[in-house]
Amino acid sequence: MVGVAGVVLYFFAPGLTEVLQAWPRLAEIAPGSFALMFLAEFGSFGCVWALQRMAFAGASWFSLVSSQLASNAFSRVVPGGAAAGGALQFRMLTHAGVDTARSVAGLTAISLITTASVFMLPLFSLPAIATGIQVPSGLLTTAWVGGIAFALMFLAGLALVVSDRPLMLTGRFVISVQRRLGRFSDPDLAARLIQERDLVVRSLGARWPWAVATSVGKWLLDYLALLAALAAVGDETRPSLVLLAYVAGAVLSMVPITPGGLGFVEVGLVATLTAAGVTPARAAIAVLAYRLVSYWLPMIAGLAAWVSFRARVRASNVAGKATS
Repeated sequence: MVGVAGVVLYFFAPGLTEVLQAWPRLAEIAPGSFALMFLAEFGSFGCVWALQRMAFAGASWFSLVSSQLASNAFSRVVPGGAAAGGALQFRMLTHAGVDTARSVAGLTAISLITTASVFMLPLFSLPAIATGIQVPSGLLTTAWVGGIAFALMFLAGLALVVSDRPLMLTGRFVISVQRRLGRFSDPDLAARLIQERDLVVRSLGARWPWAVATSVGKWLLDYLALLAALAAVGDETRPSLVLLAYVAGAVLSMVPITPGGLGFVEVGLVATLTAAGVTPARAAIAVLAYRLVSYWLPMIAGLAAWVSFRARVRASNVAGKATS
């Protein structure tokens, strides 16, 4: 993975270097604009904490926030780090005394909802498109792909909730593959998948509208941080076009090759913003400012959160030994 990430970054190096060369011009951005971007990103992270609170019902706010910040930072350090970041958060919450086994189903449902929400964002641009706004072909493709992906994910999720057949077929397929490979197969896998599905549905229950609202809020507030960065450099591109460019960048950040989509997002977002009508120079500065508050600062916060969490756990262990 490190080798693949290195090769990819090599090819993205010219575009990434061009963005990073705009670093001195960040001094031209007013502190108030940075404060607005920071508040938008803080709100975006707050939506993530609210979502995870639904899954990790037994976690204290300190444990939840510190573990999420640490896992988010770690996932942006290692290639394909989403799995490693999740493992780190589970380990930290286990040390905090949270029964993570009971939280897996809820966290899985929330992850699916959050992923589907980013593909729903192009729908917010439909009114502007319907009024006749000129949309570049590349961004129009993003809108179509996003809408189709959201529809497919919605239909797949609905099928999994209302019918047992897809899970039964999936279980049988996995069992057949395992047997062909000569590996151990669980004959009750299909039944266990159905039980896990029922647990996921119960874990959200009547809270699913709140889960959807906060998952969409996570992306919209992050998008507002990008809008604030563009406004700070004096750009007045239509927000509906910027939204389509943002969705393309958000999808690129999910590509599990480079840490946190490094290179993918910078180069891709500058390209899509340029297609939306932003001048390349302004796009580079805005993307750099946006990534500063959405990528680099959360990594520093994650390290501080991990150190603080370790200190509290160590102090708790010492206090427990003294009491016993």
